[in-house]
This record gives sequence, C-alpha cells and structure tokens, in this order.
Amino acid sequence: MTDSPLPLEVPVDGEVLAAFRYGAAGAPPSRTVLAVHGITASSRAWPAVARALPDDWALVAVDLRGRGASRDLPPGGLGRHADDVLAVARTVGCGVLLGHSMGAYVATLAAAAAPRAFERVVLVDGAVPLPVPPGADPDAVLDATLGPALQRLSQVFADEEAYVDVFRAHPALAASWNDDVETYARYDALPVGDGVRSRAVEAAVRADGRDLLTLGDRLDAALRGLTAPTVLLTAPGGMFGDPPGLLPADAVARYAAEVDALTVVEVEGTNHYTILFAPDAARTVAEAVTGAGGWSGQGTA
Repeated sequence: MTDSPLPLEVPVDGEVLAAFRYGAAGAPPSRTVLAVHGITASSRAWPAVARALPDDWALVAVDLRGRGASRDLPPGGLGRHADDVLAVARTVGCGVLLGHSMGAYVATLAAAAAPRAFERVVLVDGAVPLPVPPGADPDAVLDATLGPALQRLSQVFADEEAYVDVFRAHPALAASWNDDVETYARYDALPVGDGVRSRAVEAAVRADGRDLLTLGDRLDAALRGLTAPTVLLTAPGGMFGDPPGLLPADAVARYAAEVDALTVVEVEGTNHYTILFAPDAARTVAEAVTGAGGWSGQGTA
C-alpha cells in the first residue's frame, strides 16, 4: 500500500470533487473503501489506515467541499456532502464506506439514503447526534467547541513551518506526533501572498457545523435507518486529548442497544485524532473495514 495517493477527479453536479486513491490500481471495487474526513480535515487524514489495509484493498479518500483540493467548490451542508459521497462511490466503485468525525455523520446520511450501496459501514468517533442546549445559538456552540480550530482557519501564518507548529503543539497530537500527522498538517498549508493559511474554508466549516448542531432529528433517523452491518469505533479521549470522549456515552449505549445493524467498539488509549493516526488504532480501523475484527450484530463489542 503506497503512501503516495493517485489523484482522481470526480464529476458532481457539473463540478469536480477531488479524491485520492491509496493502494494497488487494480484493486476490485468490492475491496475498495471510500473514506470521508472530519470538519476541518482533508483526504490526508487516512494514510495510516490505508497502510494497515491488506494489499488487495484500496482506499479512496475525498476532499470534501471547502477543504483540501476541493476548497473552491461551493458549500452545501451535510446533505450535499452525502450526495457527493454517493457520486464518488458510483464513479469509483466502493463496497465499504468509512467516515471520521463529521465524515461519520456524512457517511450515515449517505448510507441511509442508499441502503444497498455499501456492504459495510464504519463510523469513527462520530454519527451520534450531539447534545445542544435548548435555545442555544449554534454559532456560539461552535465557537465554544471548535474555538481553536476556527481561529486557525481565520489566521495567516508566516510560513509552512509556523503552520505545522500549531499542530505540533495541539494537546491531542503533541505526544503522538508521527510522519502521518505531519503529512496531514503540511497538506493543509496553503501558500498565500503574505504567508500560509489553512486550505479549509471557514464559511464552509461553519455551515457544516451548524448542520451538525441543528439536524439532530435527521441524523437520528439516518443512524436508526442503517441496514448494512455498521461498526462505530469510539475514542475515550476528546478533541483536546483527555476524557471524556466527543460522543455522549449514554447516547452511544442507547444506539448500540436499539439499532440492530450497529456494533460499538471503544478503541482504548486513543483520542478523537489519534484513533486515525496511531498505528495500533489505524489497524483497528482497518480491521473494522475488512471485517477481520469479527464485529457484527447488535450492541457493544
């Protein structure tokens, strides 16, 4: 499995969405997983997972609208992302759908909208509707939860090294820094006239964040409507590294008990980011993708 992905251009409603293929070019469609990244992330969130897959698998990672090489596409919210994901799946031929963080919510919407499109779904630290206080301003909630990330999107840094240093200092990443995290950070560094800024577009991130906070009923229905065998991998550490995790434990337990297609597995020793980047955790994600972990059915494994 190569760490140098092959760029793909996928037509979506008269536009072109960027995607990247890791793995052997001849991998059959039944052994291709489509990977969907988080709210401020990109296609470069996935090299560790791609490397952990068997040699006869490929991983296709998208850059969602407003991120990475798709940053100039107009935003459209979670529903538009789900439509784009289904377009990529039809074009490339993907039997398994994988999503992290916001990408897990997008994957859930896509899989619920097209129940026969995927043989397996893997959701990584996402998909469970997030609690929002009654009457709360979604933008204020976003600022409170994504504050440092949103600040990064609005800033211009002196150069690429200064930008990467922000990730090096992140409390969820600093102790687990490796080449994959560095690749992820450097890919997101966009040269501009007076320095470097993030490739993620703040307006697109805020629009998607509002959807995450206001579409709870739709997300709940999509999660309950899943029919393909689905594994939800959760991290005990949150977005800043320490417990609790991002997802409310009581809600996770409730969905595990009530959704027949869903199995929940906690990936010990991880946080919201290292669940993708730490080698052992990446192998666990890969096992969920291929079915080698043996997780199926209802409840918590």
